[in-house]
Amino acid sequence: MMATTTEAERTTPVWTKADAKASRKANNKLHRKEHAWAAAFMAAPVIGWVAFLLFPMGFSIYASMTNWNGIGNMTFIGLDNYTRLLQDPYFWKALWNTVFYMIGIPIGLAISLALALALSRNIRGRTFFRTVYYIPVISSLAAIAILWQWAYNGDFGLVNQALALVGIQGPNWLMDPLWAKPALIIMAVWKGLGYSTLLYLAAVQAVPRSLYEAASLDGATSWKRFTKITWPMVRPVTFFLVVTNIIAGSMIFTEINIMTPTGGPSWSTASLVWYVWNQAFRNLNMGYATAMALVLGILVLIVTIIQFRINRANDFSID
Repeated sequence: MMATTTEAERTTPVWTKADAKASRKANNKLHRKEHAWAAAFMAAPVIGWVAFLLFPMGFSIYASMTNWNGIGNMTFIGLDNYTRLLQDPYFWKALWNTVFYMIGIPIGLAISLALALALSRNIRGRTFFRTVYYIPVISSLAAIAILWQWAYNGDFGLVNQALALVGIQGPNWLMDPLWAKPALIIMAVWKGLGYSTLLYLAAVQAVPRSLYEAASLDGATSWKRFTKITWPMVRPVTFFLVVTNIIAGSMIFTEINIMTPTGGPSWSTASLVWYVWNQAFRNLNMGYATAMALVLGILVLIVTIIQFRINRANDFSID
């Protein structure tokens, strides 16, 4: 009998070894092209990480072990800069001043949360107040420092004039070792109030109203509702603000350099970053300044890790 060819067999192409080889070659070429593009996209962040993080970090570690003015040759001196740092009274004074400035963090957060709770209510003019509180955040720090320097003037400053209205004789703020740091803390709290208030306001408004209604039905007081509902629910924002404020507070420089360019009376306002800048660009002790900067970075890293562990231990969620 003669075999018959079906319609499917007539339309199905016949693959030969040459066709299979050509197909594999085309696929390999396509894969190589895809891999090349993938490698190109992956190379950009890797190159950036090496160029802007790994290399500067390695260079900083080496520079901290040298006697270098930032321009000439680098002379390797080992750990001498770190030994000098431990024996430098100005370093410890600047470190203490930097830690003291952190007092403004809980003060600013408490005021911000109180303002957020007030602005979350349906009060007249709340949009105006939200705008007013945020204006210092977007203003130039240098301009604000100059403004507060004038306000703190002991003879004609606005702060002392306001105190005189209630019968209080204000001090010469920036020239008094006792009041210079509190003056800078007040300015820093005022400057960052709008940002913290904005984040707290968003967190407060995100709390489910049903939680407050249930608490009210159970007879909970306003303080109980705050401590058992509001505060735990805004804790992630508090954690974020604490960490970022500690990092920002450890790098305080501009306001000090403008308002007290000599480090304040009796070195009372000099921060660690200001001292690093002073050693690096005024005294040209770049190696010693780098060593101090690395120590500051390590301290901030340790504090941040502790904050993360505390936040993990106090984690809060609602099912």
